[in-house]
Amino acid sequence: MRTRLAICRKKKRFASEADAIMAAQRATIDLRPYHCDRCFHYHLTSRTKGKRRLPAVD
Repeated sequence: MRTRLAICRKKKRFASEADAIMAAQRATIDLRPYHCDRCFHYHLTSRTKGKRRLPAVD
């Protein structure tokens, strides 16, 4: 599914997947990073169907 441009512009952008994972682990809800096909950065989503799990926090 392609990200709509309006949604992409509203979301916070992360330069690397590692930065997005760190932000997702700090969040109070379950979030997963994904690579955006519009801006080529990473965003976070709460949709978890079909997404891989995040690594455990040490």
